[in-house]
Amino acid sequence: MRGKCMVRVAVLGASGYTGGELLRILALHPEAEVVAATSREYAGKPIHFVHFNLRGWLRGLRFTAFNLDDILRRDPDTVFSALPHGVGVETTRQLYEAGVQVVDLSADYRLKDPEAYVRWYGWEHPYPDLLEKAIYGLPELHREELAGARLIASPGCNATAAILSIAPLVKEELIDTSRILVDVKVGSSEGGSKPTRGSHHPERENAIRPYEPHGHRHAAEAEQELSRLAGKPVKVSLVPHAVSSIRGALASTHAWVLRETGSQELLRIYTSFYKDSKFVRIVYGTPPGYPDPKYVVGSNYADVGFAYEDRVGRLTGFAAIDNLIRGAAGQAVQAWNISRGMREELGLDYPPLKPL
Repeated sequence: MRGKCMVRVAVLGASGYTGGELLRILALHPEAEVVAATSREYAGKPIHFVHFNLRGWLRGLRFTAFNLDDILRRDPDTVFSALPHGVGVETTRQLYEAGVQVVDLSADYRLKDPEAYVRWYGWEHPYPDLLEKAIYGLPELHREELAGARLIASPGCNATAAILSIAPLVKEELIDTSRILVDVKVGSSEGGSKPTRGSHHPERENAIRPYEPHGHRHAAEAEQELSRLAGKPVKVSLVPHAVSSIRGALASTHAWVLRETGSQELLRIYTSFYKDSKFVRIVYGTPPGYPDPKYVVGSNYADVGFAYEDRVGRLTGFAAIDNLIRGAAGQAVQAWNISRGMREELGLDYPPLKPL
């Protein structure tokens, strides 16, 4: 029996990959009690009907069809919304106005500029006032603001990897911020649990192909957050590449230095910037040499590193994450922990899987 001091949480869109990882993490969380998990398609089914890996966990919990009044009757302290972009924008507002804390894992509240939604998502945001109130849920940049936050906008996976890979160099004013190029290799789970022509296994396996190379929408998040860090506009071009792995994202972020530097200075810059970050590990000099998603899968860790080519003045920052954990569910829980004054590693304090 769970104690009375548990935080009551609900998960919307719980049958997808991100929803399943939220349920897995929250099932292990010592301060969380999951009181609802919604799914339009699987309403009435037990959780393990979809997430068989959770059989024996969350006993008695079944998917329910989404109904706002039903969710509110269950008296949640926090709702994690893993609904698709645009689908839950109204629901998030209603929950927020009802006094419920919301952690929104969609892109609906990540951008501060309403015009950015027109440019990057093709629709006008109906609640620009809430955009100002939402806290971007990247703990390395917003830890203090997350304390007590009632609306958390959890970052996108590509944006997370891009920002973590280069943030120390932007802060140090070491690179030309008018042209930052991000190459992200991502696994197929980024496309969600519903197969499309591009994500269907026979089409995806053995593939290495770019998509949205003329401007991926996660670049908007990277520009927003890096500009805030730099105190001036930063321009980011981001090109994801679909690869045949299932999980993981690796950002290789290329920039050009404004002055000469070297490995020891770069190591100092990165270690100083992330010295208080529980889930960032600097990879330098020891095996595997550079960040590799293989060594973070299943965890909330981000492995970060760098390389400098002095011949052309090119500096590359690397960040490897599990796109479903550090790029989605795990980071959402980490930010939520901070917002409620809990230890930020609760439910997340376990090592990556090996072999994989």
